[in-house]
Amino acid sequence: MENIDKDKYTRAKKRVEELKGFYFHLAIYVVINTFILVNIYLRTDSFWQWEHFITLVAWGIGVLFHAFKTFGFNPFLGKDWEERQIQKYMEEDKKEMNKYK
Repeated sequence: MENIDKDKYTRAKKRVEELKGFYFHLAIYVVINTFILVNIYLRTDSFWQWEHFITLVAWGIGVLFHAFKTFGFNPFLGKDWEERQIQKYMEEDKKEMNKYK
């Protein structure tokens, strides 16, 4: 029973670390990009140029993928696909083990 509690604690701690990492990444993204955009706005006459938003867009894609990983969202394969693959490989292992009995 104690081992189960330790495993739960370890998983929960890992999850909290993942969330903390994501929120830190998001906060840094917002602060840095706000600073960059405010500087561009104050120093140039033509704010709405693509070059001014490259960092925002590229880093934003990185933050988006970090969010997908952190919150378990996979738009390409989905959670059901992952569960089916796990079950498939567990069944294959079970068949393989029965072969040698």
